[in-house]
Amino acid sequence: MAQGIRRLGTPAAALLGLVVIGLVAVSWFTDRDALRRSVERQLREATGLPLVVLGGAEVSLFPDSYVSLHDVRLKDAAADPSANPTANPTTLGVDIVTANLRLVPLLMGRYEIADVALEHPRIDVRRADNGHSNWSPILDTLARTIRPGANSTVTFSEVRIRNGTLIFHDADRGAETVSGADLSFAWPAISRSFAATGQFDWRGQRVDGSLSINDFVAALAGNRSGIKARITAAPLKLAFDGAAANRASLMLEGTLTADAPSLRNALRWTGNDLPGRSGFGRFSLKARANVVGPSIALTNVNMEIDGNVSEGVLTYSSDDRQMLQATLASEALDITPYIETIRLLTSGARDWNRQPFDLRSLTSMDLDMRLSAAKVTAGAARFGRTAIGANLRNGTLALSVGEAQMFGGILQGSFGMSRAGDGADLKSQFQFTDVDLEALATEMLGGRKLAGRGNLNLALQATGGSPYELAQSLAGTITLTGHDGALVGFNVEQLLRRLERRPLSGAGEFRSGRTPFTALTIALKIDNGIATVNDGRIEGPSARLTLAGTASVPAREYDLKGVASLISNASAPPAFELPFVVQGPWDDPLIFPDSDALIRRSPASAPLLNAVRDGKARDAVRSVIDRLKGVGRPADDTGANPAKAPPASANN
Repeated sequence: MAQGIRRLGTPAAALLGLVVIGLVAVSWFTDRDALRRSVERQLREATGLPLVVLGGAEVSLFPDSYVSLHDVRLKDAAADPSANPTANPTTLGVDIVTANLRLVPLLMGRYEIADVALEHPRIDVRRADNGHSNWSPILDTLARTIRPGANSTVTFSEVRIRNGTLIFHDADRGAETVSGADLSFAWPAISRSFAATGQFDWRGQRVDGSLSINDFVAALAGNRSGIKARITAAPLKLAFDGAAANRASLMLEGTLTADAPSLRNALRWTGNDLPGRSGFGRFSLKARANVVGPSIALTNVNMEIDGNVSEGVLTYSSDDRQMLQATLASEALDITPYIETIRLLTSGARDWNRQPFDLRSLTSMDLDMRLSAAKVTAGAARFGRTAIGANLRNGTLALSVGEAQMFGGILQGSFGMSRAGDGADLKSQFQFTDVDLEALATEMLGGRKLAGRGNLNLALQATGGSPYELAQSLAGTITLTGHDGALVGFNVEQLLRRLERRPLSGAGEFRSGRTPFTALTIALKIDNGIATVNDGRIEGPSARLTLAGTASVPAREYDLKGVASLISNASAPPAFELPFVVQGPWDDPLIFPDSDALIRRSPASAPLLNAVRDGKARDAVRSVIDRLKGVGRPADDTGANPAKAPPASANN
């Protein structure tokens, strides 16, 4: 074996020696200027643009074979600085361009570039309104010159970029900068494929990406070719596997997947802010994508956001304005994180929030969405099967609830919002049909004050820049009707019977128990934040209540008066009536009877009240006081004890 190795080693050593001798000879006899000019010509023919070397050149043939050009510029021949002084005619500027040479052709006296390395390149891409850019001629030239088997002067099949910078100018979106790019582009001569891999910095994030094209020549010509792309960054991961073509416009068809720890952060990274601070967290998407120019259609969508899983279709377009259309269906949907962004009250839950609304998102894009779910959760509220439509156009939002199972009944209605100066103009109409009044009161009034079944109709409108301003301008009507229920926390019948027997005995603890009713009607008219009770009646088998007065929406306070009546039957007059007053904050109002009526009702105190009002304060008051003490009527002054009479005069 040793002898065989020596036999093989001798020719190999001889061949290596000949190569070394050839390289040394080539390095001695090669015209370096001709080699440099050949490299410049090949680069110029590969790009189709004028190439200018402003710095020096470095030529090495042994031990490494390369040509390095310093301070290189590729000029855009279409840019005319004389016609447009602000135009930048430099398409590509590179500190150092290094062209590595092929060994065998070099030994044979031919200068062929194996690969090209660009140190600190600065790439300028300017996109016109018609979709073309200043790099379109370069791509057209590459499509003509790198066809396999063609007599091409372009011999290299790999380009490496180290610490590059790309500036993309778009007439509509402004300029974007990509820096710190370390990329590799390869199109092997033995195949039609193309691959690009590397990393770059964009908007403060390091991005790792890759791109592979099955038929690079077809892709450069705009024909259909298989494509795979992947982008990975901390805010977002994207992957596409399908086919692409670029005839009149870019067309993509394939499977798109996306994943983000926070959709809010991912959209902010891409330049789209969402309102509020909660919601739009964990996000994942898988869909069949069809892209035609600025339009993206997603079918077979499987999307998860904040734990909500939805299926359906999505369409996005950016022709004139950004437009998102969607039809999605979910089994269970929790919208709590999104409604928490709308804080109507301050943290103390006593006052309206005075923080101005942020309405910028209303004008950022248009929206047309259809959403349905078998179950919906909104805070403590639970909905059954729900269908919602949302339409946002030119800053005007229209929300419609086709049907929602809520509070054991049906909710239907609409909500509209548009910008009015620095504030918002709101209009809403909602109908709650055959709902559970106890659940309705708990969610909308903050307390379990009602029980039974009923209907609630709201027609409201307001204008303002904050929830407090909306409360000040609120106008409209509210009508609540109910049947076969009860007032929870009040036993009106027990209170009235106690006061009927002993009006001044004290009401005691009456905030307990229930007051059953057969019918309930409350009608409110609201004007500039003041709600007036036009009709307030509660009819029960043994008690009746009527209510009138006002309630301040901005101050969140009641100022109401009513009459509670004790009845034996509907046709008979009331056996006992008690006026009462409701005053104080909405969440904890004061409810107390009319003291004047109780005093008048009392046999002992009524004469006292009448006497004081009539001005007979001497005899009547003394009589009442004596009666309260249980003593007889005082004797008349003329019947007094003679012993206590003044002594008679001596003259008598």
